Amino acid sequence: MNSRYLASISLAVMAAGFIVTLFLPQTTLVLLIQGGFEAGLVGGIADWFAVTALFRHPLGLPIPHTSLLTRNREKIIRSLISAMENELLNKESIENKLRQFKLFPFALSAITRQLGKKAIRRELVNLVIPPVQRMDMKPIAHFVTSGLADYMQKADLQAAGNKVLTHMLTERYDEKALDHILKQVHNWASKPQNRDTLGKLALEQLENINLGGFKGFAFQAFAGMINEEMVGGILQNAILSAMDNLQEPSNEYRESLLRELRVQMFQVIDDENTWVRVKDWAGDMLHGEAAHLFIMERLEEVRGMAIRMLEQERDTGGKNLFRVYRTVVRELGKDEEKVHSWEDRLRNGIIHAVSRNHYRLGQLVKENLDQMDNDTLVHMLEEKVGQDLQWIRVNGAICGFIVGIILSLIHLSLGAL
Repeated sequence: MNSRYLASISLAVMAAGFIVTLFLPQTTLVLLIQGGFEAGLVGGIADWFAVTALFRHPLGLPIPHTSLLTRNREKIIRSLISAMENELLNKESIENKLRQFKLFPFALSAITRQLGKKAIRRELVNLVIPPVQRMDMKPIAHFVTSGLADYMQKADLQAAGNKVLTHMLTERYDEKALDHILKQVHNWASKPQNRDTLGKLALEQLENINLGGFKGFAFQAFAGMINEEMVGGILQNAILSAMDNLQEPSNEYRESLLRELRVQMFQVIDDENTWVRVKDWAGDMLHGEAAHLFIMERLEEVRGMAIRMLEQERDTGGKNLFRVYRTVVRELGKDEEKVHSWEDRLRNGIIHAVSRNHYRLGQLVKENLDQMDNDTLVHMLEEKVGQDLQWIRVNGAICGFIVGIILSLIHLSLGAL
């Protein structure tokens, strides 16, 4: 039964009992019971007045020192905020509780429970896809090109070039490059159509040679004896033989060629002007529209690849996501010192944030209470504590009844004396 109804019934019972005893024969027992009902009625009315006066004016009458909650609203709110900030939720108690709380185990346990559900993993992956699709690549492209240009200007390209060249020579890439070129020339010269091309070019050059006297007569006689095929064959055999000889490790011309090639490469590397021109060229190229478009195209390719991977991950239920999460958790478990360090940093950060924003708790309570009018505030308090306060009325009526009987006994005992 609702305690408010029970309190009203107790008061009604006391009133009815008192009225009934007025019409009964005034025997000793009736007088005792009448005294009990009278005292219970007075106690019940007094407690009803006291409980009602907390929330509103009894019977709507503006009796002084009633409707205490609405009249002292600001004082009560200030006291409530002060009690919460300084007693119930003070900084020290919050800090002590946070220091006892194991953040990482709790967080990992909660995350593991959620990521263990396929629907949650699929939803997480699905949430990532739209931002990736809408991401503006122009700022990223500008950042990449600007970063590369700045790096090119600041980088020691000469030192890097020396390292690269030294590594190439150590690994004998110069010889491999020369052999590759020689093989390509050999393959080209060995083709019949290229032999004819060589013969044709040679004869055209011979026809342009003008010699006088006996030398000219002898040269013309020689030129009349040869044709494109003969000259092409001679040149082809010469080139093929030269290419084969140059591929021999012990060939002196090969060593001379390689030595000259290395000297030229080191001269290029050691020439500071070369690197200045390279930096200027790279800077102009990276700040140009072509480089920007190139970076944009590469970024779009990366975006498309990322979206396809995310969609595939979503369709498979986020298995790889959970696999990566488990790998990270295992790695964290191997380094407890690092975990404790991160947990201390996180805890100290939370404590600092709580300490810095602790006053906002009181502000939040005050803002919420200020949004309530008096009737709403009173109704809320009655809902929370009013039910228990009604028992004061019930107890007042019962205690008054008992005290009334005791007083009536004392009164009758003194009357008998």
